[in-house]
Amino acid sequence: MSSPLDLSGPEERTERTEAQVPADSAEHPSDFETPSRAATAPSEPPFAADAAEDDGFDDDDDTEDAGPEVTDEILAATEALKAAEAEDAQAAAEAGDEAEEPEAVILEPEPEPAANEPELQAPTTTRTGEPAEIDPDEMDPDALKVVLRLHQHGHQAYLVGGCVRDLLLGKKPKDFDVATSAHPGEVRAIFRNCRLIGRRFRLAHVYFKGGKIVEVSTFRANPTELEPAAGAAGAEEGQSGEDLLITHDNVFGTAQQDARRRDFTINGLFYDAAEGRVIDYVRGRRDLDERFIRTIGDPEIRMREDPVRILRAVRFAAKLDLDIESRTYAAMEGAVEDLPRCAPARLLEETFRLIRGGVSAPALKLLAALDALKILLPPVDEYLRENGKEGEKTFYAFAQALDKRVSAGEVLDDAILLAALLVPISRAQPPVEESQDEGRASVSRVIEDLLAGFVESARLPRRIAERCRMLLLMQRTLSGERRRKTGAFRRHPLFNEALAVYAMTVEATGEGREALEAWQAGEVPPPRAGAAGGADAEGPKRKRRRRRRRRSGNGSGEGGGSGASSGSDAGEG
Repeated sequence: MSSPLDLSGPEERTERTEAQVPADSAEHPSDFETPSRAATAPSEPPFAADAAEDDGFDDDDDTEDAGPEVTDEILAATEALKAAEAEDAQAAAEAGDEAEEPEAVILEPEPEPAANEPELQAPTTTRTGEPAEIDPDEMDPDALKVVLRLHQHGHQAYLVGGCVRDLLLGKKPKDFDVATSAHPGEVRAIFRNCRLIGRRFRLAHVYFKGGKIVEVSTFRANPTELEPAAGAAGAEEGQSGEDLLITHDNVFGTAQQDARRRDFTINGLFYDAAEGRVIDYVRGRRDLDERFIRTIGDPEIRMREDPVRILRAVRFAAKLDLDIESRTYAAMEGAVEDLPRCAPARLLEETFRLIRGGVSAPALKLLAALDALKILLPPVDEYLRENGKEGEKTFYAFAQALDKRVSAGEVLDDAILLAALLVPISRAQPPVEESQDEGRASVSRVIEDLLAGFVESARLPRRIAERCRMLLLMQRTLSGERRRKTGAFRRHPLFNEALAVYAMTVEATGEGREALEAWQAGEVPPPRAGAAGGADAEGPKRKRRRRRRRRSGNGSGEGGGSGASSGSDAGEG
């Protein structure tokens, strides 16, 4: 059986390059999989039915037989997931063949011995004797080595962006990035364990033991400030002079230009580890003290240049508990209409970053206030509009349950994150009938369309979409809406993930706690009254007919027919 997400060919995976990321990203959007959250193949044996015995989901107790519809939908979804995983693996292999340089040997960089060479150690005091503005012990030691060694070779080098912002706010940075005056080739010449990535704008990745990477970028300038004549020429040729969208960002610049090209003042701070001082070209310290998110330069222009900055501002506001400055917020409202012009893959990745950060509830509320959900998550926007205050209460209860687990340190892959937010929509809308979907049950049409659109236009890996779809299908069994064959259902590779989503449903709604506790205890909760195919459903209970083994010899056809008939009769009553 084919899945509604089947496409004509494998999707091309996106390599994380500077050409695909606008200039302001101090924290570069990652691909949908990183070593810390990649969806790995399950270690359990593949889930499949024994076709010869027709055992499928059969358990020892035939009175709990689930009926063919549950078997068909789960088996079909499982096969679709296998096909998606194979397709994504092939696409990843093809992307690997296009690697620009071989993987570097993971060795820790050590300075070459030289006479009268200063020790690679960050000072704890400034030149005036005052304490360093950031304690070196709070910084990543490998990132410090990179900065100090670049200094040692005569280049400017600073810690930049989010790591400086977070340290000044007393938070632990997720990663440490470095900006330098050295060109990519010069960086690679200094570090023997360095690899250059990117095609149009080269970035240097310095590798350390344990797989850690310190990203080093060369100072860049905002192309809109350097090429005003080009924009005027474009207007003369019939192009709109008001079109500010940045389509390239590959111009080297100075440290001050690099700070000014960034999106928000709180992300434009540099830290000179060699001197123990913060370098502030954009008044970011003031906004940190006042707890404001403010664009660097005219907010109308900066939001039009790259509307994805709307999502970044929302994420910083939710994550850091900061307020958005009034003019910046007004510019965000005006630029929402430009979001469809951005690459769908970037929009989806930034949306996932909101969800992964453990602040999906406040972030999605802010996006709803900006009227951006209709572009980013249309089914969620429709659900909130149709169900009013009660729908908002239910949806954000699910988001809060998800945030609680993420904040507690649970590792949830993207399929679980997306499924948890789509459960309210799945519960509110009827599934696609079998007769309307090639004879097999499905989730609601709006969710099917959303997942298919993410795969086709936003480069969401098919296996993530299929895993999300299967998790939603399995909720109907866990809740007792559909009858189940407990043995095989428990052995499904995604059973634990589906149960985690169901646990969030119970926490958000307060319903189904007894069923959840039964599943967690290894027991089988009774089906809900009126469950599809359940014992309490109207009409006579029918036991599914078992396929008989073929036997050689004369009369086998008649024997088979007779057995089938009596098996059918025995199932009634």
